Amino acid sequence: MMEINLEKILAQVLMTLVSIKDKVNHLCLDLEAWEIILFTIGTLLICQWGHSVLFDHDKSIKSRLANGFFYYVKRLPVIRTVVRNKMDDVLHEVSAEKLFQLKPGMTYMQRLPEKGKNEIEILRDVNEYLSLDVVDWKKGNVSGTVYGGSEELTDIITKVYHKFAWSNPLHADVFPALRKMEAEVVKISCNLFHGDPEKSCGCVTSGGTESIMLACKTYRDWAYEKGISKPELICPISAHAAFEKAAHCFRMKLIHIPVDAVTRKADIHAMKRAITKNTCMLMGSTPQFPHGVLDPIVEIAELGKKYGIPVHVDACLGGFLLPFMKDAGYEIPPCDFAVPGVTSISADTHKYGYAPKGSSVVLYSSKKWRHYQYFVSPDWQGGIYATPMFAGSRSGAIVAACWASLVHFGREGYVNNTRNIIYTARYIENGLKTIPGIFIFGKPEMSVVAVGSLDFDIFRLSSGLVQRGWNLNSLQFPPSIHLCCTMPHTRPGVADRFITDVRECVSAIMENPTAKTTGAGAMYGMAQSLPDRSIVNEISTAFIDALYDTGKEKAEVNGLH
Repeated sequence: MMEINLEKILAQVLMTLVSIKDKVNHLCLDLEAWEIILFTIGTLLICQWGHSVLFDHDKSIKSRLANGFFYYVKRLPVIRTVVRNKMDDVLHEVSAEKLFQLKPGMTYMQRLPEKGKNEIEILRDVNEYLSLDVVDWKKGNVSGTVYGGSEELTDIITKVYHKFAWSNPLHADVFPALRKMEAEVVKISCNLFHGDPEKSCGCVTSGGTESIMLACKTYRDWAYEKGISKPELICPISAHAAFEKAAHCFRMKLIHIPVDAVTRKADIHAMKRAITKNTCMLMGSTPQFPHGVLDPIVEIAELGKKYGIPVHVDACLGGFLLPFMKDAGYEIPPCDFAVPGVTSISADTHKYGYAPKGSSVVLYSSKKWRHYQYFVSPDWQGGIYATPMFAGSRSGAIVAACWASLVHFGREGYVNNTRNIIYTARYIENGLKTIPGIFIFGKPEMSVVAVGSLDFDIFRLSSGLVQRGWNLNSLQFPPSIHLCCTMPHTRPGVADRFITDVRECVSAIMENPTAKTTGAGAMYGMAQSLPDRSIVNEISTAFIDALYDTGKEKAEVNGLH
């Protein structure tokens, strides 16, 4: 019976195709050969253009349609006037005048002084500038930002910095001591992440963003060599925005995949479905910044091996906690070069490596990958120009201070610090779980504890904590805030003070849970609720402008400017 039905279906299909063929031939009876050829070429070009418009773009169709819709709607006279008036009010709130107020009598230095100042005068001015800093990070009031900060470490790295203040890694022949230090920082890092003693390699970079961008640039160039003209990288939606920046700068297509709504981990099935012939990179975070959970690196690496795609592990945040977790008494899944298929890792030495800001490492399982990262200009009139990363000249003092931080703590010191930080994070997590009205996102596995609420606007809690001297990270999609625990948080009483302040703030909020958020929290909540993301871009641009705003130029007066 099945065979008869199948034969009937095939016969009907064949008859339909023959009918279509006859109709097409009939339509072409009066056409000359050149017309048929021209029509065919035109149809192919239109189809190719349509495919390019629909699929060959670094932004999704949905995103482009939304942007186009809001662009033209805002050009309507009535809408344009309303939007402009509202935006003027918002932009005033993110101006330097509002955000970065100076003390009475302070002005900005607009021009180079006619005469130079001596050490006493310079230090006096510096101390006056420092009086603007009102957030006390030394008391543990800040999420992340300063990861070490002890007086002993500060004294050591400033002395080392002094010795290398004028050094430059670009000139290894002039500064061979610095070359040795930088090579050792890379080798130590490779060893910590279980890299092959002979094959693993890397570079010291200026920070996590550069480390991530270099890895993306590496795999893009590898893709070009394999004949992939339009490389794609696949990232969980929780991946750091530096991957988006890399895709933008290097003309790669960024494919975002969802995370599990409960665990906040990357959806492996969605990642597998997103793989195409153009995929040149898979990645996972250890941990991801928003909620502090580890992506399933073993499963991601298995996909990479199966399809022959490089796999990057972004350990910029937790990189110098991960190698010491087991010795500190905390088991985590493998997520470094010990996992077959992992080809690169980014890790910030200036976070839990406790080095000064401006240092990170990007590591590779093999030197073949690092070679794609290099830039060489063999024909420049100034000589052969070759650099391992984006910058040419770099601060040797930062590299030397990074080296000093690593050898100062040693393995024992890092294990002790990791134990204290993770214990504090777990303590805070457990304390917050006892507070009605809030919940913890996922299962924090490292140093980050993210909080949300189903009962009230979570940014009200953020605003309340700001009033008590805390400075936390505000997150979006979904709305949440998090505390990234660092060494200052491990000091006696800090964790208990934080839990108490959260408890009291939530208690006050729950007296009127539907009240609207005010201040910076309201601004952040408004920004993530806007369907027109170009408005968020405009607000963000205004904020960055405010960072460099020195006001209107005035006549200089004696004393501090």
